[in-house]
Amino acid sequence: MRVLALGGIRSGKSQWAEAVIALAASAAPIRYVATGAVSDDPDWAARVASHRQRRDDRWSTVESTDVATLLRTDPDVPTLVDDVGGWLVAAMDRRSAWTGGVVTPDVDDLADAVEAFRGPLALVSPEVGLTVVPATESGRRFADALGTLNQRLAATCDRVVLVIAGQPLTVKEQSPT
Repeated sequence: MRVLALGGIRSGKSQWAEAVIALAASAAPIRYVATGAVSDDPDWAARVASHRQRRDDRWSTVESTDVATLLRTDPDVPTLVDDVGGWLVAAMDRRSAWTGGVVTPDVDDLADAVEAFRGPLALVSPEVGLTVVPATESGRRFADALGTLNQRLAATCDRVVLVIAGQPLTVKEQSPT
């Protein structure tokens, strides 16, 4: 089972994905891959603490943007990746994509790793297109790259859900074969 949870900021997508992966994992340990950069910002620290407080002792947190390698290393461990937007920022930094570099190789690598993953997997990503077009070139580059990445991941995932105000709206559901 591979699930992509999309939504806006504070839409409830992370909490929804946590519940889904916890249910799919049953009593097994769960890996939480946090892609956000560590920060001294007190508001950011409070957000991270809020996320951690929701999870029980089965969860282990790995802070990394090397998501594809983690997925390939342990392809059966129930995993939640939160969030794909943070991963994309790191990829854009590495590839100088803010000023014209391309992240296509990174997107291909991540999509391939997601497709090959065998255990329960939930990916959390911000959805683009729910607001105005960014006023800056770098903002538009990010929105375009995130839209492309979300489409690639949605094609690979068995289920895609848009979370709005904490309520999941199923966008794609594949029946088990």
